[in-house]
Amino acid sequence: MSISPEVSTLPGDLRVVTTPIPSAQSVSINVFVGAGSRGEVERTKGLAHFLEHMMFKGTPNRPSAIQVAEAIEGAGGVLNAYTAKEMTCYWDQVPDDRLETGIEVLADMLHNALLAPQEIDKERSVVQQEIKRTKDQPGAWAGELLGRAMYGDHPMGWSTAGTEDTVAALAEADFREWIGLWYGAPNIVVSVAGNTSAEVVNMLVARYFPNGRAVKAPAVISVDGDIPARRAIGEARPIAQANVVLGTPALPRGDPDRYALMVLNSLLGRGMSSRLFKEVRERRGLAYSVGSAVSRHSDTGMLAVSAGVSPENVREAVEVILAELDKLVEERVGDEELTKARDYTIGSFRLSLETPMALAQRAGENLLMLNEIEPIDSVVEKLRAVEAEDISRVARRVLRRDRAALSVVGPDIVEDGLKGIVGA
Repeated sequence: MSISPEVSTLPGDLRVVTTPIPSAQSVSINVFVGAGSRGEVERTKGLAHFLEHMMFKGTPNRPSAIQVAEAIEGAGGVLNAYTAKEMTCYWDQVPDDRLETGIEVLADMLHNALLAPQEIDKERSVVQQEIKRTKDQPGAWAGELLGRAMYGDHPMGWSTAGTEDTVAALAEADFREWIGLWYGAPNIVVSVAGNTSAEVVNMLVARYFPNGRAVKAPAVISVDGDIPARRAIGEARPIAQANVVLGTPALPRGDPDRYALMVLNSLLGRGMSSRLFKEVRERRGLAYSVGSAVSRHSDTGMLAVSAGVSPENVREAVEVILAELDKLVEERVGDEELTKARDYTIGSFRLSLETPMALAQRAGENLLMLNEIEPIDSVVEKLRAVEAEDISRVARRVLRRDRAALSVVGPDIVEDGLKGIVGA
């Protein structure tokens, strides 16, 4: 791969990474802040996400949300953000000749947000509607419940959006305190990818991002590994399908076995040739959709298998899924199947990095969370080096029935009836 990110540290310890792509027509500007829902306490659940919304609601230069949006959309670009467990990302993408606008608008939002009480009250209702929307989506809600089943009453198990009640109680002082704690320059990475250069990007970032406070972010509560009291959570809904999510604790972001886990996940539940698709859907007809995904955090991770099944088939589907996990632990993966899984993992990884946005996101997140950006070729090389023994070792580490958690949202779901499936 010829694409090589260039990292700089500006005064105040603000890190900037530029990924030049001369053939691109655009630039993607991403401001990563190492502040997510994991840093909240019981009273402030949803604060990081609510603040993300408020950053769009006006500055002295652009007093309304409409003016903020028009500054980017009027330049032919798009503007958005997202909040996760351990980070918040504000981003825009603009034509390459509007790079300065893209950087200036994000800097203005982050440093000069008005946080006007009347706007907070208006946006409060919007956030509460977002929470209600998630509850109205059974598959998404099953994912939220799995977090509770996996982590219990720990910030990692709380919803990123918070609850309607906690959002109702948040005020301007909470937002300003959060900014003071988490939005220091050492906890921010500006990542730009597209038709530009590091020299130009660094000049513009230095111009618009002031030499901020060199304040390190607070520590978060670690995941201690205790098994929650509720490892199986069910919620009855008057719908036609049961939404099932089964999870096991996986590996932290920087774990050396992460490459083998990527291949294992492909083999298990990515694509139509994966084991879960073939066994759960093709051979048994238990589900239309079934698959697996891995999430990684600083000190923990999760492998989650999700499926939509008929209510009468919940127990059978979960037992079939668990049986497939057991096979990976107990039986060596064949060479032909392993080769296909490796090639699929490498191919999908490379295909996922085709755009300036994707490259900027990868570089920024890696630099913020791992303090390094592993070259793409290095990742490909390590994926190619994964052998059957590596898959077996990681399967033994991750695919443990004694640590499994389960959530089900669907008709006639009785939580007590789910507990025996995962030994809860």
